[in-house]
Amino acid sequence: MKVILKETVPNLGKSGQIVSVKDGYARNYLFPKGLATVAERNQIAALEKLNARVAAKQAETKASAEKLQEKLEGATVKIEGKVGRDHGKLFGAITSQDIVDAIKKDLKVELEKKQVVLHDPIKRLGRTKVLVDLHREVDAHITVHVWNAAFPEFDEEVKPVAPAESVADVVPAETPNDASTPEPEAEAVEA
Repeated sequence: MKVILKETVPNLGKSGQIVSVKDGYARNYLFPKGLATVAERNQIAALEKLNARVAAKQAETKASAEKLQEKLEGATVKIEGKVGRDHGKLFGAITSQDIVDAIKKDLKVELEKKQVVLHDPIKRLGRTKVLVDLHREVDAHITVHVWNAAFPEFDEEVKPVAPAESVADVVPAETPNDASTPEPEAEAVEA
């Protein structure tokens, strides 16, 4: 039996697809739960119209995302951070919401917090490259410049930290304890 899925069903198909299933599976599981309808000619025609509207809407959103990309790509957003005495470390952190607010203020672009891809909050002064996800197929890269007037020396580019290749790169090698190096002897303490 051919059915049109109303919702995504794992291991079967996504919403709006026409799939072939066994009659018993459709009657006993899909239809009672409202997950599918019978694929009749009028249902198929309605589905094709719906798919055309969805495709047109996605093309429209992609075009607007590309316009935003032109405006955002390579832009720099400045955010003033409050800094402690340990030279360059922020009191709080710069989060996705802070970046969205700065983009709105500086570039006059409305974004949602989830569009700013920031795996870890920014916790130091300097410049950081940040990815902005505008559409499934359109991304923009901006520079977030975190600054403080008291520390102009931290205005240089912040490089991402590369992961260590091995433990030997991180931990200094210890000198082996051989017979030529005497061990310190414990002194006896009389009570």
